[in-house]
Amino acid sequence: MTGGPKCVIFQLQDDHSRKAVASHVALGETAQDALRVVKKGIASHGVPQRLLTDNGLALNPSRRGWEGQLVAYVTSLGVEAITGKPYKPTTQGKKERFHQTLFRWLDMQPLASSIAELQEQVDAFDVIYNPERPHQGLPGRITPQQAWDATPVAEPPRPKPADVVVTAPAGVRGQGSREVKVQPYGYVYLHGIKFQIAKQRAGQTIRAVWDETGVVFADAYGEVLIERGWPPEGQTYVSKRHPPRPTSK
Repeated sequence: MTGGPKCVIFQLQDDHSRKAVASHVALGETAQDALRVVKKGIASHGVPQRLLTDNGLALNPSRRGWEGQLVAYVTSLGVEAITGKPYKPTTQGKKERFHQTLFRWLDMQPLASSIAELQEQVDAFDVIYNPERPHQGLPGRITPQQAWDATPVAEPPRPKPADVVVTAPAGVRGQGSREVKVQPYGYVYLHGIKFQIAKQRAGQTIRAVWDETGVVFADAYGEVLIERGWPPEGQTYVSKRHPPRPTSK
């Protein structure tokens, strides 16, 4: 940009078709801007199976010993975040050529006077690159858009269930039991936790039997009303939709 600060251009590219999926111009290489370009690409083209980046702090600092914002976000969607080996730029060779093509094209354009104007130029490049420019790395020198259209889009990944640590409340060791009274609106308190039973049971006395894995509530005749596992630490309410108590093999 004329007389302006240096900028960073984030580019998101489909590995198979070489299609330019999304681009974003920013003042620096920050985690927030890396998230913006990925969210932009997902909004327009769906969730990918994998995301390959370099080992930059804003992209994937996993090899440095911690999880970055971008990695945490895509992992929550079920995306596998992968990186190239350090000091092995050939892993991102396709992307480097993509950058070079963009920079050569920008060199032939008028100098942008603002980030917004530079973003317009980059967006215009994507429009040309995808459907108009034959790609020498694709069979028959077809365009990236033709390669994209010729291949079915992969099914989006399924997010992995979150790891929830469940522990028995303080003081619960081994097995125990006692009678509890069902309060108005159908709940009881046990070890500081509110369990929803049923509104029609309000006023009744029922029995709670527990161990370190969870609790069973039964009526005066011994009929089981509900079985529930202990909730995660810090959660003090268990609804009727809460997962049932785990059964032993």
